[in-house]
Amino acid sequence: MRHGAQCPCCGAEQILPRGGFTTSRRGFLAAAVGTLAAAPAFAQGGAPRVLHVRRFVTNDSFSGVYWRDGRYDREALRQLDYVFRDLSAAETTPMDPRLFDVLWQVAQAVDSGEEYYEVISGYRTPETNASNAQRSRRVSTVSLHMSGMAADCRLPGRVSLEVARRAADLQLGGVGLYRRDGFVHLDCGPVRRW
Repeated sequence: MRHGAQCPCCGAEQILPRGGFTTSRRGFLAAAVGTLAAAPAFAQGGAPRVLHVRRFVTNDSFSGVYWRDGRYDREALRQLDYVFRDLSAAETTPMDPRLFDVLWQVAQAVDSGEEYYEVISGYRTPETNASNAQRSRRVSTVSLHMSGMAADCRLPGRVSLEVARRAADLQLGGVGLYRRDGFVHLDCGPVRRW
């Protein structure tokens, strides 16, 4: 493991499970493609996937099935896009549905039942992200939030360290633990943790 490298997506320190990680654009893209190709595939059959999310500031929420019969429910995805919108810019973008799969898998892993995720941050416009990056070194200028591939969230009643550990064990994408703020960053990008 290598400690002290900066995550190219969020700018936070990361712990890498294998080899190194190049922070150049070419290295980042190569790692992302390799990780996505190696990421475990979700079964095409099986039970419907249900997600419960509530936006921390606005109290907007979604509770329901977002995937069934081997496909994503378009109306559910539209509703989720709204909950995960950039509040500063009042802008919605199509979120990467694999992010919702990550959230669903993590919820299953911690046996959260009907608990709602509190979403602190979802999509960010490049302008919002740049503004955040000027205020905090913890925000990367190439954040996956700008691609609709990341969420900062918490499961009330769950210790954020437990959620982060379980998410990291799943090896589905990036996992960042922000203990002081009490939330976890989850994304469907390259597998890494910080």
